Amino acid sequence: IVFFSIWLLAMGLPAQAQDISETHLNAAYRAISALGATDRFDAILPTVAERIKAQLIANNPDVEAEILTTVEDVALSMVARRGDLEREAALAYANAFAEADLVAIADFYESEAGMALLENGRIVTRELAQLSTIWSRGIQRDLLRAVSDQLNAQGLREGGLDVTGAAESA
Repeated sequence: IVFFSIWLLAMGLPAQAQDISETHLNAAYRAISALGATDRFDAILPTVAERIKAQLIANNPDVEAEILTTVEDVALSMVARRGDLEREAALAYANAFAEADLVAIADFYESEAGMALLENGRIVTRELAQLSTIWSRGIQRDLLRAVSDQLNAQGLREGGLDVTGAAESA
């Protein structure tokens, strides 16, 4: 969403930012903060700086100390630009949600229940995916067995229906 919003602004297409009130934008900031929606962006600058250090040092090992110092200094000078990304994220949320919805989202995720959902939601989602896989295999096995039994009862194959290939995938 953030990158799409940035793209829209860069392309000169109306991103409706001019229609966003200050209270609406503040609600968006509050919602993204409560959601932790932009927390992963904090790693962008340090990650890029480390990649640049490695690349420059690999090509210029004789000036490693100067490269390390320079990259750190320049990266630190760019930290303030993180606020620009946060604003773009807030605009994206403000364009996607009504102010009242953003307030409700923030209220929920700032509550104990919302914080618990954020903290435990990924764990539960992973467990549900595992449960779904196990359940699917059981259903496939049981469905195959029941269909095989019924088809065999109809006498479709002498000696029984061959389900070896299907049974292996179940």
